[in-house]
Amino acid sequence: MPPRPLIAALAAGLCLGASAFTPTLAQAAGDPTRDLLEALSNAPGPSGFEEPVRAIMVPALKPYGKLSYDGMGSVILETGTSGPKVMLDAHMDELGGMTRRITADGFVTMQMLGGWLDAALPGQRWIIIGAKGPVQAVSAMRDIHVIPADERGKPFDRRNLFLDVGASSAAEAAALGIEAGDPVVPDSKFVEMNIAGRYMGKAWDDRVGCAVIIEALQRLAKEGHPNHLFVVATTQEEIGLRGAQTASNLVQPDIGIAIEGGMAGDQPDTHPDETNARLGGGPDLFVYDASALPNRKFTALIRQTAKEIGVPVQLDLVSGYGDDSAMMQKSGGGAPTMNIGVPVRYMHVHNGIMDRKDFDETVDLVVAVIKRLDAKTVAQLRDFTPPGQ
Repeated sequence: MPPRPLIAALAAGLCLGASAFTPTLAQAAGDPTRDLLEALSNAPGPSGFEEPVRAIMVPALKPYGKLSYDGMGSVILETGTSGPKVMLDAHMDELGGMTRRITADGFVTMQMLGGWLDAALPGQRWIIIGAKGPVQAVSAMRDIHVIPADERGKPFDRRNLFLDVGASSAAEAAALGIEAGDPVVPDSKFVEMNIAGRYMGKAWDDRVGCAVIIEALQRLAKEGHPNHLFVVATTQEEIGLRGAQTASNLVQPDIGIAIEGGMAGDQPDTHPDETNARLGGGPDLFVYDASALPNRKFTALIRQTAKEIGVPVQLDLVSGYGDDSAMMQKSGGGAPTMNIGVPVRYMHVHNGIMDRKDFDETVDLVVAVIKRLDAKTVAQLRDFTPPGQ
């Protein structure tokens, strides 16, 4: 659970770097974990503008060790001085965009940041983080009453994406404080759904991971662990795993775990070979994605640990997916890694759904695994000597 000073500060309206944005924790719920997830989901943080998220992560991590930053703005918390170097990672950034230009009639064009699906872009609410504060916008689209019948089923082309800020001229839009390069973020607030434990919001990729590493660190600080632990919140994952590369270069981990928003595929239109995970099925172990293959011995250790503590796990293979474990894996002379996901429905769009049970079980699993990663175990995982040699 987040430290009580953090809850109080956020509830009082802590400034999070962009003064107009003040994610707050709902005190009435009486559930600090839920409140942390709400604050992280609501915080704006497209790639390159992670300041509001960083301002939540830093006070949550700082009490537990030595805090530093890499040159990309990733947060690195170091605790312990002996044993193998274990890197526990989640990324702070989310999909978003940057303003390009203002048209003569006051519309704003946008450079997308991250892997947006074009079909998910039109008719959505956005917030432009301008010099004078947040500017509400909606992505303009043609009305069905005027689109010819033969064009209605055609795919949307992102080159036709314009943000409507309500302005009637370029001067009126510019007066709102908008200029080229301003960050743009989805406007989608956290909602606790009618089904208990189901949370809807934006940016579960990867704010759910950010919450996991906070809660895992807090438990490990109380329960102890046999290693030199680095808990890292990275930047710019959505545009090429950039923060993970620089952070991994500094940490040089012996072994690494990335925590991500996993890929739930239990909605009706999902092909059975797209993803194996479902909401409520437990942590999602990525045995394949486009960026990394995990160490098989490490995978076996995680599965055995999950079995021993009674946590169900799901084995997943997702072809169009990359994650920070790829950079940890390639750092130094190479490191065993695993990407563990909290399953999420509807990734890389304005609204995703996660399950609290999956989150809690992921924290349990991460804590149990890290407690097992002593020097002997990590040496065995890193040993590729053929039998008898």
